[in-house]
Amino acid sequence: MSYNLIMNKEKLLKRMTFMVFFIFIVNFLAMKFYWYSSLWWFDMPMHFLGGFFLGMLGIYILSLKDFNFYEFLKIFLFVLVVGIGWEFFEILVNQISHNPFYLLDTISDIFFDVSGGLSAILYLCQKN
Repeated sequence: MSYNLIMNKEKLLKRMTFMVFFIFIVNFLAMKFYWYSSLWWFDMPMHFLGGFFLGMLGIYILSLKDFNFYEFLKIFLFVLVVGIGWEFFEILVNQISHNPFYLLDTISDIFFDVSGGLSAILYLCQKN
């Protein structure tokens, strides 16, 4: 079964640029107003948006036009590896700042990263 990308690379790049700025602005506001510590759930939509952006980036880098299971797997693994890498970074920062490590939070973050990436694939690809 094959799928097609529903937009060209230029349009995809514009949407990715919008996503980066949107994530940056929301993250800036969250840091300024302490949303990450005052709203226990706030990192979930941020990880979802980050995963969505990574899914778009994977599609953009691979320059996909036709989309099959192997391309899906490549993008899925790309989002998963970057998400796990980000979690290692968070663990390192938490150890340096003497914050406790929470396994459930790490698993949740990776889940939302991957969910965002899968949503990007579903949003950007349609069945022939």
